[in-house]
Amino acid sequence: MRYHYRVKRLSCLIAISLLLLPAIAQAQSVKAQVLQVLDSSQETVPDTGTLQAVQDISVKILEGTDKGRVVTIHNDFVQLKEGDVFYLDDAQGQFSVSEAYRLPQLGWLLVLFIILVIIFGGKQGIRGLLSLGGSLVFVMFVLIPGILHGYSPVWLSVGVASLIIVVGSYVTHGFNRTTSAAVVGMIVTVGIVGLFAHFAIGYTQLSGFNTEEATFLNLGTQGTLDFAGILLGGILIGLLGVMYDAAIGQAISVEELHHIAPHINRRTIYVRALRIGREHIGALVNTLAIAYVGASLPLLLLFYSSSGESASVIINSEIFATEIVRSLIGSIGLVLAVPITTAIAIFVIMRKKGEHTTDSASPEELHNERHALEHASHGHHH
Repeated sequence: MRYHYRVKRLSCLIAISLLLLPAIAQAQSVKAQVLQVLDSSQETVPDTGTLQAVQDISVKILEGTDKGRVVTIHNDFVQLKEGDVFYLDDAQGQFSVSEAYRLPQLGWLLVLFIILVIIFGGKQGIRGLLSLGGSLVFVMFVLIPGILHGYSPVWLSVGVASLIIVVGSYVTHGFNRTTSAAVVGMIVTVGIVGLFAHFAIGYTQLSGFNTEEATFLNLGTQGTLDFAGILLGGILIGLLGVMYDAAIGQAISVEELHHIAPHINRRTIYVRALRIGREHIGALVNTLAIAYVGASLPLLLLFYSSSGESASVIINSEIFATEIVRSLIGSIGLVLAVPITTAIAIFVIMRKKGEHTTDSASPEELHNERHALEHASHGHHH
C-alpha cells in the first residue's frame, strides 16, 4: 500500500508539474499596487475542510506593457492592504498575486547588519563582510552555473568550498602561519567529509529528490542533473560556517598556548589545545543540530501532526532521513576538523621539533606553565 501510495503521489506531482510548467514559463511578474480592498472573507479549500482568507482587490499595474492599467483580482495568497506594493503574475491575461514586494525591507535589514558588524567588529568585521561577499560570488557565479551546465556537483562543490576557505580565511585573518594552518586543516577535512558523505548518501539510498523543488528542477533540466551530488554539495557548503569557526579557533589556540609556553613540547600543546577544541565540539555540534532543526521546523510539525504513521516510518522517509544524514555528516566534519587542524597547526606554527622542551625548564617554570595552560583552557570554557 505504501509503495502504491508513493507512486501515485509522484505521478500526480509530475502531472501537475507538466501542466504548470508552460504557464509558469509564459507568466510575467510585474509590480502592482493595491488601490482598494473591495471585499474580504474566508472560503474553504476544496477537499480539505481548511478555511483560508481571500480578498477581492482593485490594483494598479506599475510597470511593463500594461503600466497604468487598473484591474480587479481575486487574491487567495498573501493578504494585502490598501497601498501595498506586490508582484502580480500575468499568465495569458489571468492575473494573480505572486509575492509581496519586500526588497526595501530586506535592504534595510542588510544595512542594519552591515552597520552593526562595522561598529562592533571594526576592521575585522569589514574583512568578514568582504569574505562573505566573496563566498556568495563563488556560490552564485561558479557553483550554481557550473552545476546547471552539467559539471559534477561533487567535485565542483569541493572546489568551491576550498576556494571559499582559502579566500575567506586570508581576507579575514591575513597571510600568516596561523591562518595557513587553519586553511590546510579545513581543506583536508572537506576532502575527508566529501568522501564520507558520498559513501553515506549511497549507503542510505538517498536520491536527492526530497523536496518538490528538486522535482521541478529535474523536469526543467530534463533529468540531466545529479541530485545525489547536489545533496552532497549542499552538505559541504552548509558545513563551512561552523567548521571555519572551529578550525580558526584551534589554530589560534595553538598559537596562543605556544606563545604562553614556548618551551612546552608539541605533544603537550596538542593535548592542551585539544581540550579547548572539545569545548568547540560540544557547543558547535549542538548549534549545528539545532540550526537544522530550526530550518526543518515546518517539516517536523507536519510529521508530528500527521496520524496513522509510526515513528519508524516517518524517520525512514527520504525527506526526514535526508535531514538526519545532513546533520550527522556536518557534525562528523566538525568533530574531525578539531584534531586535524590542531595537528597541522602544531607542525606549522611550532616549526622546529624539539626546539623547546620541558627538559629545559626549571620546576618553578613548569609549575607556572601548567597554571597558565589550565587558566587558558578554563578561561576559554567560560
